[in-house]
Amino acid sequence: MNEILCEHKPAPVKLEVLGVYDWPIWKKEVSTFPWTYSDKETCYILKGRVIVTPDGGQPQEFKRGDLVTFPAGLSCTWEILEAIEKHYELG
Repeated sequence: MNEILCEHKPAPVKLEVLGVYDWPIWKKEVSTFPWTYSDKETCYILKGRVIVTPDGGQPQEFKRGDLVTFPAGLSCTWEILEAIEKHYELG
């Protein structure tokens, strides 16, 4: 299984090159739900805190300032601890 990649506080120039601020925004309140990624997703967390636990894997926590890449085919559980807002790009 592919791993979730996380870069804490990436350089502003990297975010600019990726075009992060032009990506759509997704928001979600405190909740817990299962999720399966049909495509690779890269996201940049603007605010909030979440624990993502891959099926059969270890929980990982992500928060504001994290650039996270979820591999296609990943099944996991999202536990949103603080309402989340993120830019995201699929594929």
